[in-house]
Amino acid sequence: MSLPLRYALGGVALAIVLNLLLRTFVKVGGIFATLIVATTVSAAMALWFRLAQHRAPSASERWRIVLYFAGILGVLYLGLLGMMTVQDTPSPMGVVLFGLHYLCYPVLVAVMLSDRLFGKVR
Repeated sequence: MSLPLRYALGGVALAIVLNLLLRTFVKVGGIFATLIVATTVSAAMALWFRLAQHRAPSASERWRIVLYFAGILGVLYLGLLGMMTVQDTPSPMGVVLFGLHYLCYPVLVAVMLSDRLFGKVR
């Protein structure tokens, strides 16, 4: 298994667990919960890479991590949207808001892994 795929799978697993914990036990919901989880997951992925590899990710590694993460999470979000549609068809604005919740994750991962926060690869 490639290095970026391992980080992406770990990030997705962490996002699922944190979402379940925060939304079920702490009873926090909405965009606030999404931002908390997305920020925590992206910071954990960046820190995990830095501590495990003792370096910042290269540009290609960074993009592969973000693309794998976005793809895996996107498939899960599409499944969730499908289940929501079977139960009750969401409004167009509901679908847009759902998409915005999804986009928080890959955007924050890209920001946390960026050169500005991580520093240049030496």
